[in-house]
Amino acid sequence: MNIHKCRIIQLPKIQNPKGNLTFVEGRNQVPFEIQRVYYLYDVPGGAERGGHAHKELHQLIVAMSGSFDVTLDDGFQKRKHHLNRSYFGLYVPPMIWRQLDNFSSGAVCLVLASLPYDEEDYLRSYTDYLTVKDGK
Repeated sequence: MNIHKCRIIQLPKIQNPKGNLTFVEGRNQVPFEIQRVYYLYDVPGGAERGGHAHKELHQLIVAMSGSFDVTLDDGFQKRKHHLNRSYFGLYVPPMIWRQLDNFSSGAVCLVLASLPYDEEDYLRSYTDYLTVKDGK
């Protein structure tokens, strides 16, 4: 995969004076079936999350509250996205290195994933990531 497969997906936004509603359905708004949902919160100032790639997993990363940056790296190019709207998600396909940082106070990061958790799917060393990527 290369970084050009990553993209911002605008999620449906239903506006209402009593409060807005946004929804996500697997294979409709996102290009994969959703099998796992998790979220990051109470991230200390200056902390970084991510710092890995996935061999098979697809993800949609959404700033549910607050903001943060996601830096994507395909081994050749890097691209930074600033996420700060709950109706925009960043699609990250397999074999893209990702780093999350610059979390605002109270930020909540929602991640929709295509597979259940599997430690074997992670590439946690950038050197290992480049080795596997070059082998594919």
